[in-house]
Amino acid sequence: MKPVSALLLALTLLASSVNLQAALPLSDAQGRELPSLAPLLKQVTPAVVNISTFTTRQVYNPLLQDPFFRRFFNMPRQQKRQTQSAGSGVIIDADKGLVITNHHVIKNADEIHIALTDGRQLKATLVGGDAEVDLALLKVEADNLTALPLSDSDQMAVGDFVIAIGNPFGLGQTVTTGIVSALGRSGLGIEGYENFIQTDASINPGNSGGALINLRGELIGINTAIIAPGGGNIGIGFAIPSNMASTVTAHLEKDGRINRGLLGIVMQDLTPELAEAFRLKPGQQGVLITQVLPDSAAYRAGIEAGDIVLKINDKTVKRTPQLRSQLGILSIGDSVTLRLLRDGKKLNVTAQMEKIMATVGDGSHYHPQLAGAQLENFARGRGVVVVNVKSNSQAAYAGIRKNDRIVSVNRLPINSLDQFKEAAARDPRQLLLLIDRQGSALYLALSK
Repeated sequence: MKPVSALLLALTLLASSVNLQAALPLSDAQGRELPSLAPLLKQVTPAVVNISTFTTRQVYNPLLQDPFFRRFFNMPRQQKRQTQSAGSGVIIDADKGLVITNHHVIKNADEIHIALTDGRQLKATLVGGDAEVDLALLKVEADNLTALPLSDSDQMAVGDFVIAIGNPFGLGQTVTTGIVSALGRSGLGIEGYENFIQTDASINPGNSGGALINLRGELIGINTAIIAPGGGNIGIGFAIPSNMASTVTAHLEKDGRINRGLLGIVMQDLTPELAEAFRLKPGQQGVLITQVLPDSAAYRAGIEAGDIVLKINDKTVKRTPQLRSQLGILSIGDSVTLRLLRDGKKLNVTAQMEKIMATVGDGSHYHPQLAGAQLENFARGRGVVVVNVKSNSQAAYAGIRKNDRIVSVNRLPINSLDQFKEAAARDPRQLLLLIDRQGSALYLALSK
C-alpha cells in the first residue's frame, strides 16, 4: 500500500463510520480505492433548497415631484421597481413542507420561491420570522420532499468535520467542506442573540440559510454570516446551532413569532479579578448576576445579586452573551432552571419567563444625560425609539433627537426598554448608543 497523507487517512477513517447505502470507498480509473462524500451528499442535498425573493419597492425621483414634469411626460408621482435576491434554505419537515432559512434572506419579500434539486419550482409562504435570532420558517405545498434530520449541536466539538451546502452568489447548489473552528462565538454584533458555530468551510453571500451538516448527514447549523474584510471568504464563517434553531422553529410554527419573556436580571462576565474578590476557586467560570429587578420572575424565584450562573437548563454558560442568547429564545410562560453558585454552595432555582412590561420610559431612568427624552419600545422591529425630547433638556444638549431609534447600548443590540436598562447597567460611567437616524447610523457616547 502506498503512503497517504494524514488528511486522506483521517477522511478515510471518518468515511468508514458513516452509515450509507452506497459502499465506501470508491475507486478511481486505475482501480485504486479513494474516499468520497458523494454517496452521503446524494442523500442529503435534496433537502437543501435555493431561495429567490421578489420585492417591489417605491422609487422616488425628485423630478417626479414637479407637477409640470409629471403632466408633460404623463408619469406618476411614484414608480415601482422589482428587485430580486437569492439565498438558501433547509427542509426540516417533509410531511409539513417546513423550510428554515435566515430572516434576512426573506426580509420584506413580496414573493418567496424555492427551487429543489429535482428541478421543481415552488412558491413558499412565510410562517413566521425573528430578526433577533435571524431565522425564518417557510411552508411549501409539495409531495416527495426530503428533510434533514437535526443533530444535537451541543455534542459538536472543535475539529469535527462539517459540510456546508448552499447557493453562493446565486450559482446554484454548492458544497464545501471544513471543520468546526470554534463553538459558542458571541459578542460579534451580527445578531441580537448570538451563540454561533464557527467553521472554515467556505461560506459566501447566498449561502445564508443553507445547511451545515456533520458526516452522518445531520443538520448541525444554519449558515448565517461571514467575516470578509476583502469581500470574499477568508475561512471564518458562522452558523446558528441546530438546537437553537429547533427551539426558535417550534415558537415560529406555533405563534409565528417569539413572544420573548423577561427573567429580570442584570449580568456581567466573571473576570479573574471578580472571582478573586468573591473568593472563588481559581479558574471558576460563570456569569455574575449584578442586579435582580424588583417584582420580576428572578426576584420571585429567589435569585440574588452576587449569584453566579453556572448552567441554564443543564447547559453550561461561561460568558454573558451565552446566557443572554439562551434566555432570548424563551417565550412568555417558559420555565427556566438555573444552576447557581452562592456563597460557595451550588443550588438550582426555577423561574417562569414573564411578559416584558416596560413599554414607555423616561430617559432619566437610564442615564442622567437622557433626562428629557421620552422612550418607547419600537413596535416594528429592533430598538427603542425616542418619541419626544424636551427643549433645553440634558438629552437635547447630548444630541438626542425626536424619532431617533436606539438599536444598540454599550455594543449590545436591544429590542426593549428592559434590555436597554440591562445593557446600560454594564457600564454605569458611560453609555455608548448606536442610533438609527433617518436611515443613517451614528454613535453617541454619554458620560456621567
